[in-house]
Amino acid sequence: MFARTTLSLMLLLAFAGTALAAHPLITDDAGTQGMGKYSLEINAALSRDKENLGGVSTREDGAEAAASLSAGIGDSVDIVVASPWVWSRVREDGAVTSEENGIGDLSLQLKWRFFDREGLSLAVKPVITLPTGDENRGLGNGKVSYGIGLILTRQFEPFALHVNGAYTRNEFRLDADKKINRSDIWNASVAAAGQVSKSLQLVADLGVESNGYRGSHTSPAYILGGAIYSLREDLDLDFGVKRGLNGPEADMTWLAGVTLRF
Repeated sequence: MFARTTLSLMLLLAFAGTALAAHPLITDDAGTQGMGKYSLEINAALSRDKENLGGVSTREDGAEAAASLSAGIGDSVDIVVASPWVWSRVREDGAVTSEENGIGDLSLQLKWRFFDREGLSLAVKPVITLPTGDENRGLGNGKVSYGIGLILTRQFEPFALHVNGAYTRNEFRLDADKKINRSDIWNASVAAAGQVSKSLQLVADLGVESNGYRGSHTSPAYILGGAIYSLREDLDLDFGVKRGLNGPEADMTWLAGVTLRF
């Protein structure tokens, strides 16, 4: 049970750290804010997962809320700071066996769009995660972790295609976490967005990543659909539904968020 709970919280933390694209997309785009411009994104996710293992019915509920601030320090360079809050509860045959909530690990990201020509953009995004969460409660790694991602965006007005590939190196302070979690995580995803009106975009996302739990070799995979509605040029509301395509991924996750640009 310790392994299952820890895995769940790590997946929530990973989601919080990567959900800095045009929410509700998980796949990032190569766009940047522009020199002297900022965006504040606040989003939330509710997830549910059910399994039956050895005759024991297990239900896991999770929640994540994250705030991220992006600042344009150049026309093609952003600095992003993101902080998550996570909650998880596990029930076995209806009885609560574990429950945790709190602040997770803070992430610092630098996005550099190094190529932009004729609708094709490429960006690189190094990431550092700081141990601000309590690793003894499964809310963080307890050590500085790091990673790097490559982003491709292709514009086909009124559509856009985004492709991501990334590597993350998770460092753990606790021996128990080292024993049950993999340190080297790879992920890949692709997303599409279509502008159906001046104010409305429809989006879709598909992704897979390495299983962070050493006890499984099945890579979690998901599919996501959603919408982004622009109330004003500088204010977006969004909603999405993410469905797991296999056992290691949560069965269903509901996402919502708001983005303010200034």
